[in-house]
Amino acid sequence: MTITRRTAVAALAALPLASQAAPEQKEATPMYGLIGKMRAQPGQRDALIAILLEGTGGMPGCLGYDIAKDLKDADAIWITETWDSQASHKASLALPAVQAAIAKGRPLIAGFGERFETEPVGGHRTMSKRSA
Repeated sequence: MTITRRTAVAALAALPLASQAAPEQKEATPMYGLIGKMRAQPGQRDALIAILLEGTGGMPGCLGYDIAKDLKDADAIWITETWDSQASHKASLALPAVQAAIAKGRPLIAGFGERFETEPVGGHRTMSKRSA
């Protein structure tokens, strides 16, 4: 009996899918994200941005920390954070550099706006680190 390509393909297609199941995987801890609006004291937005950028580098578990100027409000900024977990974000608040940035920036903050917690699921980075 000659086995043709068509016969071989049909035989492979008839194999049960269970034999090709993916190995069992552990459920990963979901990533954690924050998006928030901060208002600087009038005319102090750039100074506040500089403090935030200076005091937030090298945070363990931080996958992204982006600051953007609000185009409609000259004193407002948006901060978008992506973390490997909510626990990493919480731990970052105790870091000496973060504590120093909070203390230094506090007098320049006029208030806070919207705040959203998210669960990031993917994407890509489009910015390199650069000063504002």
